[in-house]
Amino acid sequence: MTMNINETFVSIQGESSFTGLPCFFIRAAGCNLRCRYCDTTYAQSEGGEMSLVSLMDAVASARVPLVELTGGEPLLQPKAPTLIGMLLEQDYRVLVETNGSLDISLIPEGAVTIMDMKCPSSGESGRILWENIWKLRPDDEVKFVISNRHDYEWARGIIQEQLLHRGVKILLSAVFGELPPGRLVTWMLQDRLPTRFQLQIHKYIWPHDARGV
Repeated sequence: MTMNINETFVSIQGESSFTGLPCFFIRAAGCNLRCRYCDTTYAQSEGGEMSLVSLMDAVASARVPLVELTGGEPLLQPKAPTLIGMLLEQDYRVLVETNGSLDISLIPEGAVTIMDMKCPSSGESGRILWENIWKLRPDDEVKFVISNRHDYEWARGIIQEQLLHRGVKILLSAVFGELPPGRLVTWMLQDRLPTRFQLQIHKYIWPHDARGV
């Protein structure tokens, strides 16, 4: 059993409620979306086959209890749920970052889904699988990447109407280099929006276009 993998590496978790923790990343190759501001375009086409056994060995060698499966889009990989299950059986804390266009019920219970709701400025908001909102579990997280005021108001409506009562963690971040983070924080505070603001802290520690971090 194999998966098409772009890269694996140890870094700190740069986003989500797990920000700052050491994490082993498994980046799946291939993506079904083409977001305007994608910062991992290399993962759309670059990759090679790795066996699940080899991936599990790499995780064990890293000696890090937190593992994230990301992409690209990991749910395009037929064996992704199998790998997630194997990691959970070995008591790893597993995060799965997905673009929200594919069925998240494929993700085994026990893993944390971090679902990216694509805002209008991404160019891919029309690809959202809206049924996923009803498949979120209490430990899951929903992320909005905001580029401008229109994105913010669009996200605010979804948060207030669809997400707050579901009890999931809600994350807002600014598109790096486009929207000043302070402006997004100001909007959130003006609206008393009960969400978590986040920076992509790896982009402040290393060069913003660095790979493997």
